[in-house]
Amino acid sequence: MIKKIGLLFVFVSCLLIFQCVLAAENVAGSEKRIGIMSAMDNEINLLLTNADIEYEDKVGGITFHVGTLCGKNVVIVRSGIGKVLSAAGTAALFNRYDISELIFTGVAGGVSDETQLLDIVIATDLVQHDYGTIDSSGHVWTPPYDGPEDGFFQCDSSLVDLAYKTAAETIGEDHVFKGTVVSGDQFVSSSSYVKLLQERFDAYACEMEGASVAAVCRQYEIPFVVIRTMSDKADGLAVESYENWVETAADQSSSVVMKMLKEMD
Repeated sequence: MIKKIGLLFVFVSCLLIFQCVLAAENVAGSEKRIGIMSAMDNEINLLLTNADIEYEDKVGGITFHVGTLCGKNVVIVRSGIGKVLSAAGTAALFNRYDISELIFTGVAGGVSDETQLLDIVIATDLVQHDYGTIDSSGHVWTPPYDGPEDGFFQCDSSLVDLAYKTAAETIGEDHVFKGTVVSGDQFVSSSSYVKLLQERFDAYACEMEGASVAAVCRQYEIPFVVIRTMSDKADGLAVESYENWVETAADQSSSVVMKMLKEMD
């Protein structure tokens, strides 16, 4: 009798383990999906409004919205602001789902003299402008130890071309640029620092997440692109401009993402 009870206990335990594994697989799903990420809620609100969300999956305080958008299987997620949370969110996304490519959407500060308010910059590459060392003369930029030799993370060229094409169709080619986007854990509101970013990196825009997302994409070998609409010029008027235009800029980037999805194979 004791032996039978023991065997029954083992059988029930194995059954419970199998059900837990099966439930986890059902939550995450095994089909390939396009990842769409932003830092803030207002950067994905328009996407969620237009998406058919099948379920929400919460992991580590991050909510993953799983469903379809513009006929494509997607996972839409807000990572949080800054390089740490965006990197953590990207890793969680890749560990949880079978992601074919990642689109990061949102707003940024214009750095190039060519860019104006509500123009769009499609990142060709991204770099952490605040990486490096601090010595007696101040901050000295150096490439990350575990990254590309020159510190510039390259976006997928096919995704860049498609994003540029759809953005140009959305707001006009004169208002869309390809170029370097720089990332750091600071909201830049300084004309002198903008000048430094121009001279050191030939930057078109600055923000707080793209390069860290790019670093994780590089580790996982996932193609990616970053799409940013300019909410400000990163100068002394950046805070006021951001507050006035962030919602419009966020929705504009989302509109490009949706148009892009419709044209993806």
